[in-house]
Amino acid sequence: MKGATVTLYNRPPEVQNFIEVTLALMAELAATPEAKAALAGIRDGVKRVDPQAPRSPGRQPACTHLGAALVHAAQTPQLAPLCAALEAAEPHLEWTGEERNGLASGSYAEITLLGPGGHEERRDVWLGLSLLAPHVRYPDHNHAPEEVYLALSEGDFWRETSGWFTPGTGGTFYNQPSVRHAMRSGEAPLLAIWALRRV
Repeated sequence: MKGATVTLYNRPPEVQNFIEVTLALMAELAATPEAKAALAGIRDGVKRVDPQAPRSPGRQPACTHLGAALVHAAQTPQLAPLCAALEAAEPHLEWTGEERNGLASGSYAEITLLGPGGHEERRDVWLGLSLLAPHVRYPDHNHAPEEVYLALSEGDFWRETSGWFTPGTGGTFYNQPSVRHAMRSGEAPLLAIWALRRV
């Protein structure tokens, strides 16, 4: 329309780089056609940048485990560039805590980059990170969007269709829409990235 105003939104360049590096690596590591298709849709979706919600960058108590998790992850050569991108982006990001997940204080932290309640509020694609302190079980949950995980550490994941499994550092897996799932850490903290697409 003539005279219409177009508003441009920008992600911090470090955050944009982290998103690009993360989704490219997840697409490279994805092991199933369902995961590959989901990630192709997510990568297409993130090309659109929505308004950036006001945030207060900072950490939660569980983030005392972040350094150890990143050191471990960076020992896997394929994950080292992603870890470096996360370290550069992290000062721009806000970790939220366990209060919205019913977990004990200091046991859990997450970043929602894209998605409901995230740095970029949207419903079509979601992208974020979860960090569990050692010996923590994240509650069973489900959601309508399909989901692909990338594990940056050791840890166990549960899905109602397959039970508990351990993808290993650098492992990926796919959750179909609305399937119930959970995760738990062992002796070490668990760090994972999740990417979702509403279909």
